Amino acid sequence: MANGGQWDPISLPKRPGLYINFVERALAQIVGGPRGVVGMPIFEYTGGEIESGEFMTVEGEKAAILAVVKENASPAIRALARGAAEVLLYAVPAPQIPESDYDYAGIREAFEARPFNVFVYPGAVTSTEQESTRDWTARNRKDGKHFTYVTGGSAEDDQDPDIGNARSILLADEYVINLINGAIDSSGNELPSEEYAVDIAGLIAGTPINQSITYQNMPIADTNKRLTNAQTIEALNSGSLVLTNDGRNVKIEQGITTKSTASQAGKIRAMRARQAIATDIPAVAKDHYIGKVNNNRTGQQLLIAAIMQYLETLVLNNVLHEGVYAGMDPERESKGDCVFLVIDGKEVDSMERIFLTFGV
Repeated sequence: MANGGQWDPISLPKRPGLYINFVERALAQIVGGPRGVVGMPIFEYTGGEIESGEFMTVEGEKAAILAVVKENASPAIRALARGAAEVLLYAVPAPQIPESDYDYAGIREAFEARPFNVFVYPGAVTSTEQESTRDWTARNRKDGKHFTYVTGGSAEDDQDPDIGNARSILLADEYVINLINGAIDSSGNELPSEEYAVDIAGLIAGTPINQSITYQNMPIADTNKRLTNAQTIEALNSGSLVLTNDGRNVKIEQGITTKSTASQAGKIRAMRARQAIATDIPAVAKDHYIGKVNNNRTGQQLLIAAIMQYLETLVLNNVLHEGVYAGMDPERESKGDCVFLVIDGKEVDSMERIFLTFGV
Protein backbone atom coordinates (compact mmCIF):
# COMPACT_ATOMS: atom_id res chain seq x y z
CA MET A 1 0.00 0.00 0.00
CA ALA A 2 1.20 3.53 -0.74
CA ASN A 3 2.03 6.00 2.05
CA GLY A 4 -1.36 7.64 1.88
CA GLY A 5 -4.79 6.93 0.50
CA GLN A 6 -8.25 6.63 1.97
CA TRP A 7 -8.58 5.82 5.65
CA ASP A 8 -11.24 4.17 7.75
CA PRO A 9 -12.02 5.92 11.08
CA ILE A 10 -12.76 2.50 12.62
CA SER A 11 -9.41 0.98 11.59
CA LEU A 12 -6.63 3.54 11.22
CA PRO A 13 -3.71 2.65 8.90
CA LYS A 14 -0.51 1.48 10.58
CA ARG A 15 2.10 2.85 8.15
CA PRO A 16 3.42 6.39 8.66
CA GLY A 17 1.86 8.72 6.11
CA LEU A 18 -0.69 11.43 5.44
CA TYR A 19 -4.09 9.86 4.78
CA ILE A 20 -6.74 11.78 2.87
CA ASN A 21 -10.39 10.79 2.95
CA PHE A 22 -12.42 12.66 0.34
CA VAL A 23 -16.10 12.64 1.21
CA GLU A 24 -18.50 12.76 -1.73
CA ARG A 25 -20.78 15.76 -1.62
CA ALA A 26 -23.81 16.71 -3.64
CA LEU A 27 -21.88 18.78 -6.16
CA ALA A 28 -18.57 16.92 -6.25
CA GLN A 29 -17.37 13.42 -7.01
CA ILE A 30 -14.15 11.81 -5.89
CA VAL A 31 -11.97 12.05 -8.98
CA GLY A 32 -8.31 12.53 -9.84
CA GLY A 33 -6.22 12.95 -12.91
CA PRO A 34 -3.12 12.88 -14.96
CA ARG A 35 -0.15 15.30 -15.10
CA GLY A 36 2.31 14.33 -17.79
CA VAL A 37 3.38 10.66 -17.94
CA VAL A 38 1.58 8.01 -19.99
CA GLY A 39 2.11 4.40 -18.88
CA MET A 40 1.93 1.99 -21.83
CA PRO A 41 2.77 -1.70 -22.22
CA ILE A 42 4.32 -2.71 -25.55
CA PHE A 43 4.03 -6.18 -27.02
CA GLU A 44 6.34 -5.95 -30.06
CA TYR A 45 9.85 -4.54 -29.56
CA THR A 46 12.14 -6.71 -31.68
CA GLY A 47 15.50 -5.10 -32.40
CA GLY A 48 15.15 -2.24 -29.96
CA GLU A 49 17.11 -1.31 -26.88
CA ILE A 50 14.46 -2.48 -24.44
CA GLU A 51 14.45 -6.07 -23.21
CA SER A 52 11.58 -8.30 -22.12
CA GLY A 53 10.29 -7.35 -18.68
CA GLU A 54 12.07 -3.98 -18.69
CA PHE A 55 10.75 -0.44 -18.29
CA MET A 56 12.05 2.52 -20.24
CA THR A 57 10.97 6.15 -20.31
CA VAL A 58 10.96 7.92 -23.69
CA GLU A 59 10.42 11.56 -24.50
CA GLY A 60 10.90 14.06 -27.27
CA GLU A 61 12.69 12.82 -30.33
CA LYS A 62 11.10 10.31 -32.71
CA ALA A 63 14.47 8.80 -33.57
CA ALA A 64 15.19 8.01 -29.93
CA ILE A 65 11.86 6.24 -29.57
CA LEU A 66 12.48 4.21 -32.71
CA ALA A 67 15.84 3.16 -31.28
CA VAL A 68 14.16 1.92 -28.12
CA VAL A 69 11.28 0.15 -29.84
CA LYS A 70 11.95 -0.92 -33.40
CA GLU A 71 8.44 -2.31 -33.74
CA ASN A 72 5.21 -0.84 -32.39
CA ALA A 73 6.80 2.59 -31.88
CA SER A 74 3.81 4.46 -33.35
CA PRO A 75 1.67 4.49 -30.15
CA ALA A 76 4.45 6.09 -28.07
CA ILE A 77 5.18 8.63 -30.80
CA ARG A 78 1.50 9.58 -31.05
CA ALA A 79 1.11 9.94 -27.26
CA LEU A 80 4.07 12.33 -27.20
CA ALA A 81 2.80 14.21 -30.24
CA ARG A 82 -0.49 14.87 -28.45
CA GLY A 83 1.36 16.47 -25.51
CA ALA A 84 2.53 13.84 -23.01
CA ALA A 85 5.80 14.82 -21.37
CA GLU A 86 6.97 11.20 -21.21
CA VAL A 87 5.82 7.70 -22.07
CA LEU A 88 6.72 4.95 -19.62
CA LEU A 89 7.06 1.80 -21.72
CA TYR A 90 6.99 -1.75 -20.39
CA ALA A 91 8.19 -4.57 -22.63
CA VAL A 92 5.65 -7.30 -21.97
CA PRO A 93 7.23 -10.77 -21.72
CA ALA A 94 6.03 -13.25 -24.32
CA PRO A 95 3.62 -15.93 -23.05
CA GLN A 96 5.45 -18.91 -21.57
CA ILE A 97 3.01 -21.27 -23.27
CA PRO A 98 2.83 -20.78 -27.06
CA GLU A 99 -0.50 -19.41 -28.32
CA SER A 100 -1.62 -18.51 -24.79
CA ASP A 101 -2.57 -14.94 -23.84
CA TYR A 102 -0.31 -12.37 -22.24
CA ASP A 103 -0.13 -12.11 -18.46
CA TYR A 104 -2.23 -8.96 -18.07
CA ALA A 105 -2.32 -9.29 -14.30
CA GLY A 106 1.48 -9.31 -14.39
CA ILE A 107 1.47 -6.19 -16.56
CA ARG A 108 -0.65 -4.33 -14.06
CA GLU A 109 1.44 -5.52 -11.14
CA ALA A 110 4.61 -4.32 -12.86
CA PHE A 111 3.15 -0.84 -13.46
CA GLU A 112 1.86 -0.61 -9.91
CA ALA A 113 5.38 0.04 -8.60
CA ARG A 114 6.07 2.84 -11.10
CA PRO A 115 4.89 6.48 -11.17
CA PHE A 116 2.69 7.52 -14.10
CA ASN A 117 -0.46 9.54 -14.64
CA VAL A 118 -2.45 7.98 -17.49
CA PHE A 119 -2.57 4.28 -18.36
CA VAL A 120 -3.47 2.98 -21.83
CA TYR A 121 -3.05 -0.20 -23.84
CA PRO A 122 -1.72 0.42 -27.38
CA GLY A 123 -4.49 -1.68 -28.95
CA ALA A 124 -7.15 -4.28 -28.41
CA VAL A 125 -7.81 -6.02 -25.10
CA THR A 126 -10.81 -8.10 -24.12
CA SER A 127 -13.78 -6.70 -22.21
CA THR A 128 -12.69 -8.86 -19.27
CA GLU A 129 -9.30 -7.13 -19.24
CA GLN A 130 -10.96 -3.73 -19.51
CA GLU A 131 -13.02 -4.52 -16.42
CA SER A 132 -9.98 -5.87 -14.59
CA THR A 133 -8.03 -2.72 -15.44
CA ARG A 134 -10.92 -0.57 -14.19
CA ASP A 135 -10.92 -2.51 -10.92
CA TRP A 136 -7.13 -2.16 -10.68
CA THR A 137 -7.42 1.59 -11.22
CA ALA A 138 -10.05 1.88 -8.47
CA ARG A 139 -8.04 -0.23 -6.02
CA ASN A 140 -4.93 1.89 -6.54
CA ARG A 141 -6.99 5.02 -5.95
CA LYS A 142 -8.01 3.69 -2.53
CA ASP A 143 -4.34 2.99 -1.81
CA GLY A 144 -3.32 6.55 -2.67
CA LYS A 145 -1.98 5.97 -6.20
CA HIS A 146 -3.96 8.09 -8.65
CA PHE A 147 -4.02 7.59 -12.42
CA THR A 148 -6.54 7.58 -15.24
CA TYR A 149 -7.33 4.65 -17.54
CA VAL A 150 -8.22 5.40 -21.19
CA THR A 151 -9.76 2.71 -23.39
CA GLY A 152 -11.88 2.14 -26.50
CA GLY A 153 -13.33 -0.52 -28.78
CA SER A 154 -12.81 -2.27 -32.10
CA ALA A 155 -13.48 -0.79 -35.54
CA GLU A 156 -16.63 -2.91 -35.74
CA ASP A 157 -17.81 -1.75 -32.31
CA ASP A 158 -17.19 1.87 -33.30
CA GLN A 159 -19.89 1.61 -35.96
CA ASP A 160 -22.58 1.06 -33.33
CA PRO A 161 -22.53 3.77 -30.63
CA ASP A 162 -24.86 1.66 -28.48
CA ILE A 163 -22.03 -0.86 -28.06
CA GLY A 164 -19.63 1.88 -27.02
CA ASN A 165 -22.16 3.37 -24.60
CA ALA A 166 -22.75 -0.03 -23.04
CA ARG A 167 -19.00 -0.29 -22.51
CA SER A 168 -18.98 3.14 -20.83
CA ILE A 169 -21.76 2.08 -18.47
CA LEU A 170 -19.99 -1.21 -17.71
CA LEU A 171 -16.70 0.59 -16.97
CA ALA A 172 -18.26 3.48 -15.05
CA ASP A 173 -15.63 4.94 -12.72
CA GLU A 174 -14.32 8.39 -11.80
CA TYR A 175 -10.94 7.59 -13.33
CA VAL A 176 -11.96 5.75 -16.53
CA ILE A 177 -12.35 7.40 -19.96
CA ASN A 178 -13.97 5.42 -22.78
CA LEU A 179 -13.68 6.57 -26.40
CA ILE A 180 -16.49 5.18 -28.61
CA ASN A 181 -15.45 6.28 -32.10
CA GLY A 182 -12.07 6.31 -33.74
CA ALA A 183 -10.10 8.27 -36.33
CA ILE A 184 -9.33 8.42 -40.02
CA ASP A 185 -5.87 9.92 -40.44
CA SER A 186 -4.70 12.19 -43.26
CA SER A 187 -3.59 9.14 -45.29
CA GLY A 188 -7.02 7.53 -45.03
CA ASN A 189 -5.94 4.91 -42.49
CA GLU A 190 -8.43 3.92 -39.81
CA LEU A 191 -7.48 3.99 -36.14
CA PRO A 192 -10.31 2.39 -34.15
CA SER A 193 -11.05 3.84 -30.74
CA GLU A 194 -9.05 1.10 -28.98
CA GLU A 195 -5.96 2.38 -30.85
CA TYR A 196 -6.78 6.10 -30.89
CA ALA A 197 -7.15 5.91 -27.10
CA VAL A 198 -3.36 6.36 -27.09
CA ASP A 199 -3.75 9.84 -28.61
CA ILE A 200 -6.45 10.73 -26.06
CA ALA A 201 -4.15 9.56 -23.24
CA GLY A 202 -1.35 11.78 -24.54
CA LEU A 203 -3.70 14.74 -24.85
CA ILE A 204 -4.98 14.37 -21.29
CA ALA A 205 -1.48 14.00 -19.91
CA GLY A 206 -0.32 17.10 -21.75
CA THR A 207 -3.24 19.39 -20.91
CA PRO A 208 -2.67 21.69 -17.89
CA ILE A 209 -4.98 20.95 -14.97
CA ASN A 210 -6.58 24.37 -15.29
CA GLN A 211 -7.76 23.64 -18.84
CA SER A 212 -10.37 21.37 -20.41
CA ILE A 213 -10.07 19.06 -23.43
CA THR A 214 -13.66 19.89 -24.44
CA TYR A 215 -13.75 21.09 -28.08
CA GLN A 216 -10.07 20.33 -28.47
CA ASN A 217 -9.33 19.96 -32.20
CA MET A 218 -7.69 16.67 -33.15
CA PRO A 219 -5.26 16.47 -36.11
CA ILE A 220 -7.18 13.86 -38.11
CA ALA A 221 -9.19 13.90 -41.34
CA ASP A 222 -12.39 12.44 -39.94
CA THR A 223 -13.90 10.05 -37.43
CA ASN A 224 -14.57 6.43 -38.39
CA LYS A 225 -18.18 6.95 -37.29
CA ARG A 226 -20.05 10.27 -37.33
CA LEU A 227 -22.77 10.45 -34.70
CA THR A 228 -26.08 12.23 -35.09
CA ASN A 229 -27.17 14.86 -32.58
CA ALA A 230 -29.39 12.33 -30.80
CA GLN A 231 -26.61 9.74 -30.72
CA THR A 232 -24.15 12.31 -29.36
CA ILE A 233 -26.51 13.28 -26.53
CA GLU A 234 -27.08 9.62 -25.68
CA ALA A 235 -23.32 9.02 -25.68
CA LEU A 236 -22.67 11.93 -23.32
CA ASN A 237 -25.45 10.75 -21.00
CA SER A 238 -23.77 7.33 -20.94
CA GLY A 239 -20.36 8.74 -20.01
CA SER A 240 -18.76 8.21 -23.43
CA LEU A 241 -15.97 10.29 -24.94
CA VAL A 242 -16.98 11.25 -28.49
CA LEU A 243 -15.14 12.64 -31.51
CA THR A 244 -17.27 15.05 -33.58
CA ASN A 245 -16.71 16.34 -37.11
CA ASP A 246 -18.26 19.82 -37.17
CA GLY A 247 -17.61 20.32 -40.89
CA ARG A 248 -14.34 22.14 -40.31
CA ASN A 249 -12.46 20.16 -37.67
CA VAL A 250 -12.65 16.94 -35.71
CA LYS A 251 -12.93 17.79 -32.05
CA ILE A 252 -13.62 16.19 -28.70
CA GLU A 253 -17.28 16.79 -27.95
CA GLN A 254 -16.87 16.97 -24.16
CA GLY A 255 -14.09 15.97 -21.77
CA ILE A 256 -15.92 13.50 -19.51
CA THR A 257 -15.25 10.25 -17.69
CA THR A 258 -17.46 7.17 -17.66
CA LYS A 259 -18.89 8.42 -14.35
CA SER A 260 -20.90 11.02 -16.29
CA THR A 261 -24.68 10.53 -16.36
CA ALA A 262 -27.70 12.35 -17.75
CA SER A 263 -28.00 14.32 -14.49
CA GLN A 264 -24.34 14.92 -13.64
CA ALA A 265 -21.19 15.26 -15.74
CA GLY A 266 -17.98 13.66 -14.51
CA LYS A 267 -15.56 16.21 -15.97
CA ILE A 268 -11.98 15.29 -16.75
CA ARG A 269 -10.82 18.78 -15.74
CA ALA A 270 -12.36 18.51 -12.27
CA MET A 271 -11.06 14.95 -11.91
CA ARG A 272 -7.52 16.05 -12.64
CA ALA A 273 -7.70 18.94 -10.18
CA ARG A 274 -8.77 16.65 -7.35
CA GLN A 275 -6.12 14.11 -8.21
CA ALA A 276 -3.50 16.83 -8.09
CA ILE A 277 -4.59 17.64 -4.54
CA ALA A 278 -4.67 13.98 -3.53
CA THR A 279 -1.18 13.44 -4.94
CA ASP A 280 0.66 16.66 -4.11
CA ILE A 281 -0.31 17.18 -0.47
CA PRO A 282 0.85 13.71 0.66
CA ALA A 283 4.06 14.17 -1.34
CA VAL A 284 4.83 17.46 0.44
CA ALA A 285 3.92 15.94 3.80
CA LYS A 286 6.28 13.00 3.27
CA ASP A 287 9.13 15.28 2.24
CA HIS A 288 8.80 17.94 4.92
CA TYR A 289 6.47 16.98 7.76
CA ILE A 290 6.11 13.26 8.50
CA GLY A 291 8.63 12.32 11.17
CA LYS A 292 10.05 15.87 11.17
CA VAL A 293 7.42 18.06 12.87
CA ASN A 294 5.99 17.81 16.37
CA ASN A 295 2.33 16.83 16.65
CA ASN A 296 1.36 19.83 18.76
CA ARG A 297 -0.48 23.04 17.99
CA THR A 298 2.62 24.66 16.49
CA GLY A 299 3.39 21.71 14.22
CA GLN A 300 -0.24 21.31 13.19
CA GLN A 301 -0.50 24.99 12.27
CA LEU A 302 2.66 24.73 10.18
CA LEU A 303 1.14 21.84 8.22
CA ILE A 304 -2.18 23.65 7.79
CA ALA A 305 -0.39 26.79 6.58
CA ALA A 306 1.51 24.74 3.97
CA ILE A 307 -1.68 23.11 2.71
CA MET A 308 -3.45 26.47 2.53
CA GLN A 309 -0.56 27.91 0.56
CA TYR A 310 -0.85 25.02 -1.89
CA LEU A 311 -4.63 25.42 -2.23
CA GLU A 312 -4.32 29.18 -2.71
CA THR A 313 -1.80 28.54 -5.48
CA LEU A 314 -4.45 26.47 -7.22
CA VAL A 315 -6.89 29.36 -6.78
CA LEU A 316 -4.45 31.79 -8.37
CA ASN A 317 -4.03 29.41 -11.31
CA ASN A 318 -7.78 28.98 -11.87
CA VAL A 319 -7.89 25.37 -10.71
CA LEU A 320 -10.02 26.10 -7.62
CA HIS A 321 -12.47 28.86 -6.77
CA GLU A 322 -11.75 31.30 -3.96
CA GLY A 323 -12.83 30.20 -0.49
CA VAL A 324 -10.55 27.19 -0.04
CA TYR A 325 -10.12 25.91 3.51
CA ALA A 326 -7.77 23.71 5.50
CA GLY A 327 -8.02 23.13 9.25
CA MET A 328 -8.22 20.66 12.10
CA ASP A 329 -11.01 18.09 11.94
CA PRO A 330 -13.50 19.11 14.68
CA GLU A 331 -14.91 15.58 14.79
CA ARG A 332 -11.66 13.80 15.64
CA GLU A 333 -8.94 14.54 18.18
CA SER A 334 -5.38 14.80 16.87
CA LYS A 335 -3.07 13.11 19.37
CA GLY A 336 -0.14 10.74 19.51
CA ASP A 337 1.19 10.46 15.97
CA CYS A 338 -2.21 11.01 14.30
CA VAL A 339 -3.29 14.31 12.75
CA PHE A 340 -6.85 14.72 11.44
CA LEU A 341 -7.45 17.55 8.98
CA VAL A 342 -10.26 18.71 6.73
CA ILE A 343 -9.79 20.59 3.46
CA ASP A 344 -12.38 22.09 1.14
CA GLY A 345 -12.40 23.65 -2.30
CA LYS A 346 -14.51 23.79 -5.48
CA GLU A 347 -12.99 23.22 -8.89
CA VAL A 348 -13.18 25.84 -11.63
CA ASP A 349 -14.92 24.49 -14.74
CA SER A 350 -14.64 25.72 -18.32
CA MET A 351 -17.36 27.46 -20.29
CA GLU A 352 -18.94 24.66 -22.29
CA ARG A 353 -22.58 25.69 -22.74
CA ILE A 354 -23.36 29.30 -23.62
CA PHE A 355 -27.01 30.38 -23.66
CA LEU A 356 -28.02 33.59 -25.46
CA THR A 357 -31.28 35.49 -25.09
CA PHE A 358 -32.04 38.08 -27.76
CA GLY A 359 -34.32 40.92 -26.83
CA VAL A 360 -36.76 42.03 -29.53
